[in-house]
Amino acid sequence: MNSNDLKVALFPMNLIWDDKETNLTNLKTAIEKLHPQTDLLILPETFSTGFPVGKDKEQVRSLAERNTGDTIEFIKKLAKARHIGICGSFIADSGGSLYNRAFFIEPSGEEYFEDKHHLFTMAGENKIFSRGYERLAVRFRGWNLAVVICYDVRFPVWCRNVNNEYDALIIVANWPEVRIGAWNALLPARAIENEAYVCAVDCRGTDNKGFVYDGSSAVFDFKGKDISVSTDESPFVYATMSRERLEKFRSKFPAWADADPFKLL
Repeated sequence: MNSNDLKVALFPMNLIWDDKETNLTNLKTAIEKLHPQTDLLILPETFSTGFPVGKDKEQVRSLAERNTGDTIEFIKKLAKARHIGICGSFIADSGGSLYNRAFFIEPSGEEYFEDKHHLFTMAGENKIFSRGYERLAVRFRGWNLAVVICYDVRFPVWCRNVNNEYDALIIVANWPEVRIGAWNALLPARAIENEAYVCAVDCRGTDNKGFVYDGSSAVFDFKGKDISVSTDESPFVYATMSRERLEKFRSKFPAWADADPFKLL
């Protein structure tokens, strides 16, 4: 394996809403089929519970955990056992406030967390969760990775790759089929404009309001080309990201150097 490559697996999980135990069990079962050369496994947004549609804050609180709770401890054990990084998001409780919290767990147990910035007001997410103000950034196996959550991808300034600070943008989502056309258009756009890979994973299933999720998940290269591979035999979507190809393209076509300077307020 080329040391400049990063092998990623996306898992468009078939979520069972509000059933944490079943979702964790299904992940444990599925991961036994994961390709042994995988470096990074990417899970959907709120992978253990599903996105809390049609619930009030106190109902959602019953699904929330601290960073030291069972869900993250479970992920740590899987990451260590498989010697992979694992990222996604879960419903977190910190000091009584609730968050849609992105996580990145290394096989060593090193952990990184940040909270969703753009809360989906049309579903009342802003009435349940507090927003975060930092984008999750991780250095993993020689790659700079950034992680955003679902609705965040609609906002190019939040996703902006200033001075190539990241090599791949990871997007974890519960994005319903009714709006999947927007999802499919936004992903290659984020890759092209930021001259970076985009790894995006959606879930499957039907939520408490009857919205269907079709699991549309893919990896796009810096030109917006879908480089992911999936088969009927595997529950995972795979891709290999090449450091060499990325750096050659950024050198040959350095549009990033002409980007407008700005600061988020």
